[in-house]
Amino acid sequence: MRTTRILMAIEALSRLLQLASPALPVGAYSYSGGLEAAVEAGVVHDAASAERWIADVLEHSVARMEAPVLLRLMRAFADGAPAQLWNDCFLASRETAELRAETVQMGYSLARLLGDLGLGDSGVEQPAYPTAFAFAVACWRIEPRQALVAYLWSWLENQVMAAVKCVPLGQTDGQRILLALGDRLQGIAERAAHLDDDALGSFAPGLAVLSARHETQYSRLFRS
Repeated sequence: MRTTRILMAIEALSRLLQLASPALPVGAYSYSGGLEAAVEAGVVHDAASAERWIADVLEHSVARMEAPVLLRLMRAFADGAPAQLWNDCFLASRETAELRAETVQMGYSLARLLGDLGLGDSGVEQPAYPTAFAFAVACWRIEPRQALVAYLWSWLENQVMAAVKCVPLGQTDGQRILLALGDRLQGIAERAAHLDDDALGSFAPGLAVLSARHETQYSRLFRS
């Protein structure tokens, strides 16, 4: 019995690493989530300002909206409850057309991949990326808190990779940012698990303004 549990845990871990991998074909590499616009505006211009920007978005947006919504989506799929409401709630929280298009495109790509891998359909219309991710977590029976930390790490890693490309930064600077901010992820997951529904909400006006500017930015590497 103990051996069976260990094997199941190892299998779940491998699936979780697959979901969090930058090799997952969902197009994450083509988005900066507003970071490129911050570089264009001069808000981000070196390693220190890149770390500050990423940390602020993580704490004031992702931790307060995306992370707790992801937990609710995972719970809904695990319980066989409707997930459409939380999916629509997350889509409504995206402040700009680019940010909304980003999560819809990545959600579509992941949902299609999961279907091709035999996991079936989530039943959610126009799934956001967290929704498709939560569906995979439920299908593969991955522990939700671990899945959330992996999701946060995937987001953080993508932001750092974007900063390395567009600031630009050296690879060592990127690893330093990952090391510094990676330590926060467990605490963010803990806080997200205890947020009531009426406490959810992103407050990152600078991100919203710069993301809107990016939609008409002349020269750019990223789609958001």
